[in-house]
Amino acid sequence: MTTLKEAKKWNQPYETPDPESLSAYQRDIYGSFTKPIFSTKPSEWEQLAKEKVPEANFGYVFGSASSFKTYKANLDAFDKYRLRPRMLVNATRRDVGVELFGTRYKSPILVAPVGVQNIMHQDAEEATARACKNVQVPMILSTAATRSIEQVAAANADGDRWYQLYWPKPQEEAITVSLLNRAKANGYKVLVVTLDTFALAWRPEDLDNSYLPFLWGDGCQIGHSDPVFQERYQEMLKEDTRSAGEKLSELWTLIKRPGNPLTSLQLLANASHIRKSRAWLDVLNSGTYRDWEHLKTLKKLWDGPIVLKGIQTVEDAHKAIEYGMDGIIVSNHGGRQVDGAIASLDALAEIGADDKVKQSGLTILFDSGIRTGADVLKAIALGAKAVLVARPYMYGLAIRGQAGVEHVLKCIMADTDNMLGNMGKRSLKDLSRDDLQVTLMSHIAKNGSRFIEFEHQELSECWNWSWMAHPDCDCGCPRKAAEHCIQPSRMHEKTSADWTKRYGDLTGDAVQT
Repeated sequence: MTTLKEAKKWNQPYETPDPESLSAYQRDIYGSFTKPIFSTKPSEWEQLAKEKVPEANFGYVFGSASSFKTYKANLDAFDKYRLRPRMLVNATRRDVGVELFGTRYKSPILVAPVGVQNIMHQDAEEATARACKNVQVPMILSTAATRSIEQVAAANADGDRWYQLYWPKPQEEAITVSLLNRAKANGYKVLVVTLDTFALAWRPEDLDNSYLPFLWGDGCQIGHSDPVFQERYQEMLKEDTRSAGEKLSELWTLIKRPGNPLTSLQLLANASHIRKSRAWLDVLNSGTYRDWEHLKTLKKLWDGPIVLKGIQTVEDAHKAIEYGMDGIIVSNHGGRQVDGAIASLDALAEIGADDKVKQSGLTILFDSGIRTGADVLKAIALGAKAVLVARPYMYGLAIRGQAGVEHVLKCIMADTDNMLGNMGKRSLKDLSRDDLQVTLMSHIAKNGSRFIEFEHQELSECWNWSWMAHPDCDCGCPRKAAEHCIQPSRMHEKTSADWTKRYGDLTGDAVQT
C-alpha cells in the first residue's frame, strides 16, 4: 500500500479555476454569506417585477400577440432538446467569449432592444446602459427608447453598443438617414433592423388597458430629439388646414373618453405631446411594409455590419445572404407579433442546419425565450453564435434599476459558464448538435398502423414530420409505444425518401406518403 509520504510524488501541476470567470458570481454569492439583492430564479423575476410597477406598464412588457401561443411555444421549445453531458474533460478554465463582426465579447449574451424602459423604472435606458458597461455586455438600443441616442451613449460610455432601427416608411427616408448618422456619430457599431413590426400586432394585454405608451410620448424620445423629424413635424403643422373648431372638436374627443377625471386632465395637459407622438408613430408603425429591395438603399446609408432581426425561415435566411447582410437574429419578437407561429428555437434548428446558411458565413444570433444557461447552450448548439436577452433584464430593471439589470445578466452569464463546464466543454465552439437529444414516441394504433407521436406538438412542425401521423389513428388509441431518442444532427434529411427511410429505421414499418 502506498504511504501518504510516497503519495505526494504523484501530485502534479494542473489548471486552477479562473477567479475572474463569469461563474465567479456564484462563488461571490456563497462567499458573502448574504442573500443576493433578489432571487436568482428566472421563474420569480416576473412576479417580483409585477409587484413593482402599475398593471398596464407590466402588461406592456409581459404581453404578447393574441392568445400567447407563440410566447408559450418559445419557452416550451427548450424542453424538447436535452443536453448530453460528457465526463472527464478538463474544463477547469473555459472560454465563453465570442467574436462578432470583428469585436471580441466576454460572453455570448447581448441585451436585446426593448423600448419604453421608463415604464419599468425612472432611470430607464440609462440604467440599462450603465449596467451593460459594468458587466461588459453589448447593449442594443431600441428606436423606441425613452432616452435619446446621445443620452444612452453617454451613459454607456466606453461600453459596446449597437443600434436597432424601427425602419421609417420609404416616404420618410431622410429621417432614416438622420437616425443612422446620429447612431454612427455616437459609437454604435452594428445596425440591427427589425423586420417584423411595421404594424403592431393584436395585443390583448394592452388593449384591455387601452394602453399604448407611445401615445403618451413614452418611447418617442429618439424621434422627438431628431432634427429631421422636428423639421418634418413643423411642416405637418403648417399643412394642417383644419379650422379652429375642428381642432377643438378633436381635443374634446380626446378628453371625454371614458375614465376618471384625472386621466382626462392628463390627456389635456399632454395634448400637444400626444399629437407629436402620433406623428412619430405614423413614421415608424404606419402599416407600410418594406421589401427586400429596400435593403440596397440601407446598405448605402450605413457603413458597418447590418443584422436583420425577425428571420424565422430558411427561405428568408437565404434572402439575407442574397442581399449581402452580415447577420440575422432568429426571433419572433418574443411572441409579440404573430400568434400561433413556430417557436424561435425551432426556427433556429431549421436555419442552423441549412447547408447554404452554414457555408455562407452568415452570423446567426438568437432571440425569444432565453432564461437560463442551459437555454443559451442549446441555442448555440443549434447554430447561434450568441443570444439576446429581453424580458428578464426588463424585470430586473423594474425590481432594482441598474443593480437589477446587472444581477439578472450576471445570473445568466454565470449559469452559462458553469453549465458549459458541467457539459464537459472548454469552449462554446465545442458545442454542436451532437450534444443534444430529442425524444420521440412510436405508437401502434388499434388498426395496426404505426405512427410517431412527438412529446410536444410543435416539434412535428419544426421537423416537418407531421405527415407521418396515420389518419386512422384516434387520439389516445395507441395500444403500445416505444421511445426513440434522436440527435438533431441526424434529423435533417431533405427528401421524402430520406424521411421515409428514417421513419423505417425508427419503427421497422413503411410509411404511406
